[in-house]
Amino acid sequence: MSYIFIDESGNLGFNFDKKGTTSFFVITFLFTLSRNGIDKCVDKTVISLKSKYRKIGCLHANRDEPSTRRKLLKYLVSKNCFIMTIILNKRKVYTDLQDAKPFLYNYVANILLDRILSRKIIDDNSISIIASRRETSKYLNTNFKTYLESQVTKNYGRKIEIIIKNHCEDKGLQAVDFVSWSIFRKYECKDDEYYQIIKSKIIEENLLFP
Repeated sequence: MSYIFIDESGNLGFNFDKKGTTSFFVITFLFTLSRNGIDKCVDKTVISLKSKYRKIGCLHANRDEPSTRRKLLKYLVSKNCFIMTIILNKRKVYTDLQDAKPFLYNYVANILLDRILSRKIIDDNSISIIASRRETSKYLNTNFKTYLESQVTKNYGRKIEIIIKNHCEDKGLQAVDFVSWSIFRKYECKDDEYYQIIKSKIIEENLLFP
């Protein structure tokens, strides 16, 4: 069984005069044949935390300490896992796409999935995709799942399992959150400190609308 964990960093807002609107939006795939190995990275990181932080039991790159970020990322690069990512330069996105945010998200995620399958990075016929729940809307999550499933079946004649979970429900999602956040920092904040830790594991990194 091959596992692909999906997460994003940044937002899909296009009002750049509004505080908090990001210039870049990143979608990242972390894939592995050993889900257990990824889970152990998160477990080891949580155990190393001070007791008051350990009680939370859920890691978030955006709020955790720099030492925690470095620790988890270093654990991950010691495992048999790989990273693919697409960085969307939102300032270059066509106006019509700006008004179709769910489609844009699905489209970018499908590009990554297509690259994995077309390059035959994963030969295993059984693929489980675990994606972070994006919205409170059940429709949007169902739409995302249906879109990817139909694209893979149509283009590759394969069936995949897609599971939508909350961030804290899955350790793999917590791991890919740190990875995606690190890549996002490189582009949005011109800070590649964390990116450099995981760089050796990135097999594809594409800037969309450069």
